[in-house]
Amino acid sequence: MNISARITDERVANVRCDADSLVVDLMDGRTISVPLAWYPRLVSATPDQRAAWEIAGGGYGIHWPYIDEDLSTEGLLRGAPASVRDAY
Repeated sequence: MNISARITDERVANVRCDADSLVVDLMDGRTISVPLAWYPRLVSATPDQRAAWEIAGGGYGIHWPYIDEDLSTEGLLRGAPASVRDAY
């Protein structure tokens, strides 16, 4: 039996938001799409504030400096919405 290891790279390649979703492209070609409503700070932000993101955490995180929001690819892959405590 031949078992081949899957090579994954969960670092952030690109981030975008539309009216309803946060979409994160990973370096390995996968795309994560989650409801924007899961992240109250992003929902409340202007489109320009949402577009002003930067890669953080060695490539495994996303930071929005104007709204002080930080997300990790690990949390996004787990499907973890923001906790109520983290919302504001």
